[in-house]
Amino acid sequence: MIKRYPGKAVGRSESVEHGGIVYTAVIAPDLSADLKGQTEQALEQLDRNLAEAGTDRTRLLSVTIYLTDISKKPILNQVWDAWIGTESWPQRACVEVRLEGDTEVEIVAVAAK
Repeated sequence: MIKRYPGKAVGRSESVEHGGIVYTAVIAPDLSADLKGQTEQALEQLDRNLAEAGTDRTRLLSVTIYLTDISKKPILNQVWDAWIGTESWPQRACVEVRLEGDTEVEIVAVAAK
């Protein structure tokens, strides 16, 4: 069975769950913020999405982070390290990409239920 958590945009789900695994993607709601602010907001949204699906950041398996400027990865890492804590680290990758508009970071995550 596939469970879909409705998103705000047509044709998209906030999260999808199948076989005890939750898949979700987030961006910051306030794109006027700098990378630090957008990352903080995106991680807050990630916490909300995971909670809605009955899981949390300690159950993350894999995270892919898309950045518009890979030279700013140290800024992202500072926010990430404070958020993720010292245990339960998922596999993580960061990739430089072009994102729409003023979006500086997008996070795609997979978590166990």
